[in-house]
Amino acid sequence: MTTGMENCAKPLFTFGIIADIQYADIDDGFNFKRSRKRYYRNSLRLLHNAQKRWTAETVKPRFILQLGDIIDGFNKRHGASERALETVMKEFDSSPVEVHHVWGNHEFYNYSRDTLMRSVLNSTTDSEAGEGHLSICEIYAYHFSPVPKYRFVVLDAYDVSLLGREESSLKYQQAIAILKAHNDNEDLNHPPAPVGMEQRFVKFNGGFSQDQLDWLEGVLSLADDKLERVTIVSHLPIHPSSTDPICLAWNYDALLSILQAHKSVVCFMAGHDHDGGYHRDDSGVHYLTLEGVIETPPGSDAFGTVSVYEDRMFLKGYGRMSDRILMYP
Repeated sequence: MTTGMENCAKPLFTFGIIADIQYADIDDGFNFKRSRKRYYRNSLRLLHNAQKRWTAETVKPRFILQLGDIIDGFNKRHGASERALETVMKEFDSSPVEVHHVWGNHEFYNYSRDTLMRSVLNSTTDSEAGEGHLSICEIYAYHFSPVPKYRFVVLDAYDVSLLGREESSLKYQQAIAILKAHNDNEDLNHPPAPVGMEQRFVKFNGGFSQDQLDWLEGVLSLADDKLERVTIVSHLPIHPSSTDPICLAWNYDALLSILQAHKSVVCFMAGHDHDGGYHRDDSGVHYLTLEGVIETPPGSDAFGTVSVYEDRMFLKGYGRMSDRILMYP
């Protein structure tokens, strides 16, 4: 949807969005099903394009949301995880704009959860974000308010997961029980069904613990009382109409119930599904799944700038990311 709204009145603030960079210094390859080409080196060039565009904006972005899978799992196999991450972070560091990092499955292919907590990908070390982080150990979730009346919440979609958790941990045991109850395959990265909602029960997805859901409930209740506008981000999508079912969080329905019960929520943003997607539910909440950089061919782009106004947000998409008007409920 192209609207010319980028020429409207000056926004309250703007922010950049990008997902699934999955950089690796290797030749182009294919996805898990070998049905889609992946451009591993080109992803760094596309991040450079995004940084260049954000730097040139008349209204400079207040921050960037990096929605997970910043480097590809192949780096681990080649012993190149640190080098790949340093390369991508050098590109992000070329601009002074703050970056909020979400964790996806490829973060956990490269690093343990303990290592990520101590890494540059832990955005709660920022003083502003750190004040709103979930204090329960080993859950990477926090919230921040860039300006009064607007709040952003970063969720940990691999809180309950086989990825990044020690096999002896309670959450690993919970995750394996969930998967085994739905997926009989020896390789748990293969979906239990060829179509339908059951496809989501695969190893490369995860879920939200009750502790995290309870914390989110409290954050949103307070936001309701303060009449704030809240945008929530996660690597995994949570609305079936915004993504291929194979990319959904295991307990997406529990999270949906919480979001739809709070008037402060205006938008949920995710990555993971490289085709992207969009849905607006009956209560007016927007569910936006960002197109993945990794499957964007040379000559195109996959990033956006979101301008925030009193009554709406406007996404200016570049390349295969569409423009969208996101009116508040």
